[in-house]
Amino acid sequence: MKKLLLYLQNHQTRFAGLVLFAISIALVVYINPREVKFKYEFQKGKPWLYENLVAPFDFPVLKTDEELEKERKSIVESKTMFLRKDDDVAEDALIAFEDEYKIEWNKIEAVAPLGKKGTPKVKDAFRRSVKNTARDLLGEVYQKGVLKPVGDDEGKVGEVLITVKGVSSPARIQDFHSISTATSAIRKAYADSSEAMQDFIIPILLSHLDYNVFYDEKLSGSYLKSQLEGIVPTRGIVQEGELIIFKGNIIDDEKFAKLNSLRKSYEGSYSGQYSFYFILSGQILQIGLLFSVLFVFLTQFRKQIMEDVSKLTFILINVLMVVGLCRVVLDFGVTYIYLVPFTILPITLRSFFDTRLALFVHMMAILLCGLMLPNSFEFVFLQFVAGVFSVVLVNNLYKRSQLFFTAAKIILVYCISYFSMAIIQEGSLQNLEPLHFAFFAGNGFLTLMSFPLIYFQEKIFGFVSDVSLLELSDTNNPLLRRLGQEAPGTFQHSMQVANLAEAAVLKINGNALLVRTGALYHDIGKLTNPMYFIENQSTGLNPHDELSFEESAEIIIKHVRDGIKLAKKNNLPDILIDFIRTHHGTSTVMYFYKQYIKNFPEEEVDLEKFTYPGPKPFSKETAALMMADSVEAASRSLDKPDHDKIDALVENIIDHQVDTGQFENAEITLREIKEIKKIFKKLLMNIYHVRVQYPE
Repeated sequence: MKKLLLYLQNHQTRFAGLVLFAISIALVVYINPREVKFKYEFQKGKPWLYENLVAPFDFPVLKTDEELEKERKSIVESKTMFLRKDDDVAEDALIAFEDEYKIEWNKIEAVAPLGKKGTPKVKDAFRRSVKNTARDLLGEVYQKGVLKPVGDDEGKVGEVLITVKGVSSPARIQDFHSISTATSAIRKAYADSSEAMQDFIIPILLSHLDYNVFYDEKLSGSYLKSQLEGIVPTRGIVQEGELIIFKGNIIDDEKFAKLNSLRKSYEGSYSGQYSFYFILSGQILQIGLLFSVLFVFLTQFRKQIMEDVSKLTFILINVLMVVGLCRVVLDFGVTYIYLVPFTILPITLRSFFDTRLALFVHMMAILLCGLMLPNSFEFVFLQFVAGVFSVVLVNNLYKRSQLFFTAAKIILVYCISYFSMAIIQEGSLQNLEPLHFAFFAGNGFLTLMSFPLIYFQEKIFGFVSDVSLLELSDTNNPLLRRLGQEAPGTFQHSMQVANLAEAAVLKINGNALLVRTGALYHDIGKLTNPMYFIENQSTGLNPHDELSFEESAEIIIKHVRDGIKLAKKNNLPDILIDFIRTHHGTSTVMYFYKQYIKNFPEEEVDLEKFTYPGPKPFSKETAALMMADSVEAASRSLDKPDHDKIDALVENIIDHQVDTGQFENAEITLREIKEIKKIFKKLLMNIYHVRVQYPE
């Protein structure tokens, strides 16, 4: 156990990296859908791009949404209407009629008898006859039924069923009375009667006329619901081995229905717990393999990132953000995936790291997204091409306007890539999707979010982007302005070193803006004692004349420590402080060291007092700055510089640095150092206006 703890302690950075990769794999696996994906993509009206397709198993042909909607609409428009007849209405009306008839008859008999004069028996018989006739008429009206209006649905029904005492039988709307037709029927029945009889009996009958047939909304709705639920979703079956479509055939309505049915049957047939674990296992293997590729790449070619937890976290978080956004958008539809600005990832990474890393991570991210898409070749192709162009076009993101132009070019790349794929796959321009071009335009617009995203991530992770470097390299920066005022010689030296180092790093494919900015600040420590450095001595007086060689060396060496303190006080980023810390490496303050030996030949020299504390340069950029600083400073002491003197100066200084191991920690090759020498010689000859001597 003790050995294990000791091992983990010695390899805690590597262990932290493995944990970060494991968490990333788990998160990507978690957000991936578990459903089996149909491996073909197809659209109605477009050619079938794959080999001849034969049914792998029996499956039903599903009705299309349009067909199902048409059936539903037909059922609703010809729905069955249920009516309910209420016999109690007729019974109550007839009883009330008889009561009112008796009262009204007695009233009119006392004033103006309706019948002829006669015996009481004759009059009573006449009274009963009138009552019975009217009662029978009212009963016939109710027997036929008086239908209460059912509203707008009355003209949109098919079959009509009337329910009487729980028994339903067919009927027609026109078979029933309305209040209007019932009134007409009553008036017609008494058309031949005397006016006095009409005035007496018709009002009584009409006063007891009411609805006794009603629309049964509950029963009608229940029956309609059962009919809609009874719609069969299929319309036939495709047998195993049956040819579905030939390669190149246009996908018409019938073929589309079969293909869509096969897709749904295929995806549905692999549901269940058993299939779930198989899918999960496959996703873990695929996603784990892709992250393993990134792990190997970083371990072999970008060790400094694997050894920096914050940088590794930054890269993995950006990958997870892209994959997560892709998953969210897919819930709205596959087509919307082209609205996602995937090029933000390589642009952001390129702002902090190199082009190769940005492209590698981008490719891995779109492959992770492609695992969630059916037949993802088109997606991967478009995003890969756009990603490469975005990194090339934004090689150094110095200005906001540069990003606007880049966004426009990315839109153009997307459109050209999609257009080329479309005409290859379909052989015509008829089936191009205009919506895709709109999505590409939106994609390019969203790419502009790179700028605020880069700024936001700079603050969180403490990184420095090219935009920030450009701001820091402005000579109007307060610290650089102070350097120019208080130590003008050092400022001019720093400007020349910046030019030399920038040109050299450009030649060896390093970060030119980084080294230029670092060069401008590398000697700010001289602000503490500017007059102790020869480039700032304009009066001819040298304060070192009053000091011992050890004291002079201490002041010279101290400018590195003073520079680090001043940089931290002014909140310069660590990546620039590294240039201050390493620009002399572990070299020796040679002038005072040699003066000490010359003046005290018999004494033993404490070399440590004349040696910079380091560390040595650890990157191409810091190494190039060390070379440029030494060469530029030494070139000022040349008497009548010419081609040979400059050549010898550059060779001797840089070779000495190589021989003393100053670049052993830097990722720089001898071939690159050779290229840097050529650049320095050329620039120094231009600075000192050296001309090549031609023979007479």
